[in-house]
Amino acid sequence: MTRVVLALLLLPGMAAGRPAQAPTAAVTQTAAPTLDRTAIREFLRTARVVRTRGTPKGVTSPRRLTLSDGTLEHDAVFQAIDEHKQIMRFASGRVEIDFRDSYHFNIAAFEIAELLGLSHMVPVTIERTLRGEKGSLVWWVDWQWDEQTRAKEKIRPPDPLRWRQQWDVARVFRELVDDTDRNQTNMLITVDWRLWMVDFTRAFRRSDEIRSPESLRYCDRRLLARLRTLTIEGVRAVVGHHLRPAELEAVFERRTKIVDRFDRLIRERGEERVLFDLPSP
Repeated sequence: MTRVVLALLLLPGMAAGRPAQAPTAAVTQTAAPTLDRTAIREFLRTARVVRTRGTPKGVTSPRRLTLSDGTLEHDAVFQAIDEHKQIMRFASGRVEIDFRDSYHFNIAAFEIAELLGLSHMVPVTIERTLRGEKGSLVWWVDWQWDEQTRAKEKIRPPDPLRWRQQWDVARVFRELVDDTDRNQTNMLITVDWRLWMVDFTRAFRRSDEIRSPESLRYCDRRLLARLRTLTIEGVRAVVGHHLRPAELEAVFERRTKIVDRFDRLIRERGEERVLFDLPSP
């Protein structure tokens, strides 16, 4: 998960950006029984670091760690970036006021994804202090390709409809958390063709606008239902100090606009042409 994220989350085939997890096939981890999210959290919290190395690309200096609890050995990515600038000027000429690049957003993205039933698309992420440095620790996804590689090699998904629906869900989540730096290299694909989103350090801007409303054409039925019932109190309870008040309020302004957009599309086109039921992994 070297540095990753979005300009616009459109169809597969977006321009490449900074890769998240290194663009090579993931190494095989020690065989172990399937862990639920609670067990993964505990492993990330308590397992000792047995190996550390850098990642080949990325501007936020993420580190790939191998963790062991004596039985299971698995990798994770540690990011400690927590940068704030009043004015950020990008090479493209774009200027951002009150710029933040923070590991806190990785944690907030996972916690919100879990509330929305999307923890099968955002890997478990916790806050941990390692060698006196606080940051986000993210469970390593054993991926086969990133979207950049898949598109370049013209590898076709075996189930195009399910593939498209996963991207539709990812677009909704991208707009909700306002991830301004997402690209093909932080969209990871496992061998069973599950799509994973990683690296959200430049998400959660304070804008209350949906950046790409035209990309929101379809939505998973359960996701829309959870968006409707999401409360600011419930989100605040899980994101804790990871989001500032203005960032949290902006999430709910965008949530309202996302729900309103899909309600309008349902009125215009009919529910069956807008909503779908993405099978659980």
